Amino acid sequence: MPAGCGSLHTEISASIPGVTPPEILHWLHSRRDAMQESLRRYVVAESPSFNKAPVDRLGRRVAADWRRVGARVNFLRQRERGDHVRAEVWLGRGRPEGQILVLGHLDTVYPLGALAQMPWRVSRGRACGPGTLDMKSGLVIALYAVAALRRAGIRPRKKFVFLWTTDEEIGSGTSRAAIEREARRSQAALVLEPGAGLEGRLKTARKGVGEVELRVTGRAAHAGVNPAGGINAVHELALQIARIARFNEPRRGITVNADVVSGGTRSNVIAEQAVAQIDVRVTRAADARRLERKFRALRPILRGAKLEIRGGVDRPPMERTAGVVRLLRMAESLAGQMGLEVKESFTGGGSDGNFIAAIGTPTLDGLGGAGAGAHTRGEFVLVDSLPRRAALLAQLLAHI
Repeated sequence: MPAGCGSLHTEISASIPGVTPPEILHWLHSRRDAMQESLRRYVVAESPSFNKAPVDRLGRRVAADWRRVGARVNFLRQRERGDHVRAEVWLGRGRPEGQILVLGHLDTVYPLGALAQMPWRVSRGRACGPGTLDMKSGLVIALYAVAALRRAGIRPRKKFVFLWTTDEEIGSGTSRAAIEREARRSQAALVLEPGAGLEGRLKTARKGVGEVELRVTGRAAHAGVNPAGGINAVHELALQIARIARFNEPRRGITVNADVVSGGTRSNVIAEQAVAQIDVRVTRAADARRLERKFRALRPILRGAKLEIRGGVDRPPMERTAGVVRLLRMAESLAGQMGLEVKESFTGGGSDGNFIAAIGTPTLDGLGGAGAGAHTRGEFVLVDSLPRRAALLAQLLAHI
């Protein structure tokens, strides 16, 4: 059998020639084909956020792989969403000096059956298929990082807790409490969302994200016989949207966009109801609070109209703190020892790393695979990025 094509058990049983960063990178490069095969197994196990049974099947597969690398695994059971998977690894002796949280998710944005339209394939060094980049590549990277540390005989000072959640793509409603609980126990957190761009830039800051729902109640009337007797909810909503548009402050990183609007019943009936769903994003927690106050302060413009404001910023911003910068500098140094280069980036999208950072735990995000096209039919991960990222993750786990 060609090298790198055996089972995971066979691969982690192989010896590592040394324990220096370049040697660990070399060993992981020699397991590139095995990593690709592990990724294939995860990708063909489709796992849409809203479908519990397939997500749970993937979770059991992932749990079995983690048990093979010596992890203690348990499931955080859920009624409607997939069961979250928690894998704990302790490679040291005696008692650990705290823990490091490694975070990722099992679910994808693709509906069941998407594999038929975008099948697994590898072409020109790119592995394609639903969830290859976001973020099943991260699951593989973490697994082989621990395999490399174990076979190298490296004994980190801290234990590792790997939390694989099942509803990140739909707001983390069932997983947020578990994420925050582990964050409070952890000295640092590493998030295996994809890196930015083909070079896989690490993410040191993310915008906070939320949704505000603005509901307007007016009064129905016949648009021809008695238009003055009505209060047009659609007109009121339009006026409010124009007012809300002035909340945008691009230089401060504040964006407010009314993206879904509905109202009325027929063209000859003065609209009694109208609603807008508004995307809000901020770079600072203080701006989130200020923006929410602005929404709560909105008052009707048309006499007799009524407003109802729901929601707000529910995924706080991940800010670039001193703790985040220390993790970044460590990653840069460790990558340099392996002849690799890492850069940082800022993104307007949120992740579960936002929740951890808001707790105050230093968080480094974007440690997953490098590629492009996340959430699209063209999604892919660069296969060569898998061993490189696994080596970087292994070194971070060993040195934090």
